[in-house]
Amino acid sequence: MTGSGAAKTAVEWLASVAPDPDACRWEWERNPLGVVLLPAGRRWDVLILPGELGYPTLDVLTRLVDRPGPVLADFGEARMGFFVPPGTASRWLGTGVRSAGRGTWIVVPYPGRTTGGGVRWLVTPDGSGTLNDTALLELAMHEAAGGLARGEGGERS
Repeated sequence: MTGSGAAKTAVEWLASVAPDPDACRWEWERNPLGVVLLPAGRRWDVLILPGELGYPTLDVLTRLVDRPGPVLADFGEARMGFFVPPGTASRWLGTGVRSAGRGTWIVVPYPGRTTGGGVRWLVTPDGSGTLNDTALLELAMHEAAGGLARGEGGERS
């Protein structure tokens, strides 16, 4: 699939959770920041890690799988959001890890477009519904935290 085809498929997948998918796509096209608010908890939840843990976690995760599920970085890259299966947020226990699940909304940038700051995709959704496997994500977080404890900092992309 071409880059623009992949972005269109990702847009359709993301917009499908919006109360009005057509209005969501319209807003994405016209919002100068290229972002919309989307509800979590329908097709995905988001686990939010501090950037200092998130980047090394993503590094470990990319060694474990060919392509991780969607990952966002926020303003100043202080936090990273890993898209995980719905229901994960209500069951997740982890120090310093926040979550967004049913009843919460997150800022989502248009896939494949740089917004000039703010929220950006580190791993863009593939449009097929691929998410981060929670068991692998937990394993990656433990390995990354161990590396940080040993003084092995993560590299930022």
